Amino acid sequence: MTELPYLETYFAYLRLERTLSDNTASSYMYDLERLRAFLTQKRIETIDNVTYDILSEYIRVLYDLGFEVTSIQRCLSSLRGYFAFVASEGAISVDPTEMLETPRSSRYLPSVLSVEEIEKILESINTSEWLGTRNRAMIETLYATGMRVSELAAFTFEQYIPDDHLVRITGKGSKERIVPLGDIAAHWINMYYATERPKLVKAHTDSTVFLNKSGKSLSRMGIWKIIQFYAKSTGIKSNVSPHTFRHSFATHLLEGGADLRTVQEMLGHANIVTTEIYTHVDREYLCEVHRSFHPRNKRKS
Repeated sequence: MTELPYLETYFAYLRLERTLSDNTASSYMYDLERLRAFLTQKRIETIDNVTYDILSEYIRVLYDLGFEVTSIQRCLSSLRGYFAFVASEGAISVDPTEMLETPRSSRYLPSVLSVEEIEKILESINTSEWLGTRNRAMIETLYATGMRVSELAAFTFEQYIPDDHLVRITGKGSKERIVPLGDIAAHWINMYYATERPKLVKAHTDSTVFLNKSGKSLSRMGIWKIIQFYAKSTGIKSNVSPHTFRHSFATHLLEGGADLRTVQEMLGHANIVTTEIYTHVDREYLCEVHRSFHPRNKRKS
């Protein structure tokens, strides 16, 4: 879709009739531009072809890209206001946002992958193909560090400490944390740096680690599409996103015996309550432990 209809009129409506500030109105317009890019990717040509299902998928993509619930709530407000306005102008007969639910303030969690599923995805990447080494290094880094997708996209070589296999991550609020990278992820980053990255570098390229074909930083959507491709190619049916790897990173550490405070530090959570949502222990396992070790629940011999 080249453009959404009535955007200039809608912006004027926001400023003059709803008396929104320039910043707020511009934020609404930015939300709509992001929607337009998604519709273009889905090959939606006209506004009347936008359905409830398409917008629901778009909201799920925002979740998967790690957007905060508050940001998604604002985005929904932007969509509802715009489509109601377009409907009032007679451009569409049905408002596709009418049945969209506002996300709750509680954090959305994607499904967690097993260690075997993650290994399956990583091993499916053909590193002999062009950009295969970059993609392997990128996904290895995502899983090894639990980075947010925005942190991965902004990751630079100044943040990489190769001698110690550590990364210095700048997270929300410009807070910095040090996270181990591990030998395997470090190996693939070094391979990518030695082989593929020099061929991606352009005159305008900075020190960003993971580059696209234009020599610029991969976007969050670009990273999401790469991960979706490999997940689908391996036959994994659950919805896999960059945030799935962050969630799996934390879950696997905790299941392996890591303490909550350490995982909190590596995830960059200000509040440990946020980290606690990553604790997943199978109920059957809990019952088995209770049956085996609790003195009032041991089976009589």
